[in-house]
Amino acid sequence: MAEEYSKLSFEDAIARLEAVVRELEGGGLSLEKALELFAEGIELSRVCSQNLAAAEQRIAILTRDEGGAAVLKEIDSLPGA
Repeated sequence: MAEEYSKLSFEDAIARLEAVVRELEGGGLSLEKALELFAEGIELSRVCSQNLAAAEQRIAILTRDEGGAAVLKEIDSLPGA
């Protein structure tokens, strides 16, 4: 199951996670079904977290160099990042 979710886009994973939460909040589930959905939600949460971490690494911050020209710097190349 984990491999199946790792191929999802962030948008697809978050949409499925929201559906899982709605289903759990709706109640009326057997304990087994609720535990199954909970486990699915945890895995989807991990996928979303990994996607966000990967996106954060790619974020570029617009800065100015000594000459005043606009330059793109990767966030992980900044001090303290």
